[in-house]
Formats: sequence, C-alpha cells, structure tokens
Amino acid sequence: MVGSILKIEGKTTILQRVCTTTEQPKIFSQDGHEIDSSKLDPTAQRGEHDIENEMIFESNTAFVFHDSRGFEAGRTSELDKVKDFVQKCSTNKELKDHLHVIWYCIPINDEARPITRAELNFFNECGTGRVPVIVLFTKADMLDAQTIKRLVDTGMDVEAAANKAPEESIAMFEKNFGQQLYKKKYPPKDHVYFRDMQNPTSDCSELLQKTAATFSDDTLLQLFLTVQQNNVALSIEYAIISGIILMMIMPWVLNRMVPCVLNRSSTILEKHL
Repeated sequence: MVGSILKIEGKTTILQRVCTTTEQPKIFSQDGHEIDSSKLDPTAQRGEHDIENEMIFESNTAFVFHDSRGFEAGRTSELDKVKDFVQKCSTNKELKDHLHVIWYCIPINDEARPITRAELNFFNECGTGRVPVIVLFTKADMLDAQTIKRLVDTGMDVEAAANKAPEESIAMFEKNFGQQLYKKKYPPKDHVYFRDMQNPTSDCSELLQKTAATFSDDTLLQLFLTVQQNNVALSIEYAIISGIILMMIMPWVLNRMVPCVLNRSSTILEKHL
C-alpha cells in the first residue's frame, strides 16, 4: 500500500473508476479481518460504516480507501469521527500509514439545494492539517435537463441546447455556488466535476492530476505516481515538473508508450522548459 484516501459521502463508483475496475472492494477491519461487503449497501443503517475499516480493490492494492457516510446538519458525531481519524493518522510514524488525501463527494443534482449547511460546516470546523481536501462535485449531468430548458427558453433549438448543456451546467454552478467553499475557514485545495459516472469508461484523470498537484512531499508524490499504472502521461508530467524524469521514465514505461502519450509528454515538456 502506498496511498491512503478518505472518501466522504458518495458511492464506491468513483473509487472503481480510479482503480479502473468494476469489482467490489474487499473491506477489512483494523485487525485485518475481512468484513461482509453488504456493509457497502446504501440501504445499510447509518453508523454501520467504520471509518477505520479499509477498502481495497484486489486489482489495485496500492490504494487503501476509508469511508465516511457524510454529515447531517445539527449532528456532530460523524464530523468528530473524521477529526479524530485525521489526527490519529497524522501521528503514525510511517509515511505509508498516514492519511494522504480526502475526497469529499458533494452531489449537485438539486439546483435548489446544491450545497448543504452540513457540507459548508465541514469546511468551517474541520481543519485537516497537512491532509489536502479535494471536493468531488458529482451528478453534474443531472443539471442538464434544467439547463436545456433554460437555453431553449432563450430561443436555442433543442439539439444545440443539448450539446451546450454539459458545459453550461457546470459554468452556471461554478458562477453561483462553486466558490462558496473557498470562503470558509478551511477551504478545499481544489475541486473536480463528475458526470455520467455510471459509465465504466468515465474518465477520472482530472481527479488524479489534481490529487497529485496537492502533494507537497516529493516522496509522497513519487509514491502516488508509481501506482498510476494506466496513466503514463500523468507520471511523465509530474516527473518533468519535479525534475525526476530520469527516475520515473524507466524502460518499462517507455516500452508501453503510444504516440498520443508521446505527443502529450512533448507538449508538457515544452510548457515547463
């Protein structure tokens, strides 16, 4: 294991996309015993998830995921658990046993209530120290229907409105709500928008890029890059930026390069020289 990630709220679908798998993760208790995977069932009672439990995908054991169910307004128990967990991980001696990043999933499918009070409170009350928080705005595609209607009402034809809706939906959300969290006491490091995550081929490269960009520790960054087996371009980009290209671009990487990756790496190199 080289990466420990806490996911707050949201389903396991994003984790599957990150690990490029459709399998369900195995869950292990603190003492290493496997737990029935039915505990991932969204209908399970609140509180059955233990933030200390580890979720691991057999096809990519480099990442260990922890899960928090998210927060409810007026209730502090889950928030306190997250605070305690972050603090506990920070005292571990080995870098691999630290918590490396928090992915906070916030669904934005409801225009009337895009960000809840409980979600805002997290960024006012929960300082995570050196652990970066990246917000994952999910279900952005659910805004498209309202956006299409709005565009059609302005005189745009339906087909053009449907083509423009994905970009317009995010632009409108960004304008009206996207910066709210950055005004809080403990703002996130960055955010990413997700849509159509039910599609097994959905792209998580932007999340991986922004996660890598939050790491200030070169050792941790290198560890993160080494597990990106299916993202050669990402590894090359940060190898160039960090001045470790000779270390990261080993023969086994070069043998797997395809023209599109070479073209992208050339562009990256030109950008940073």
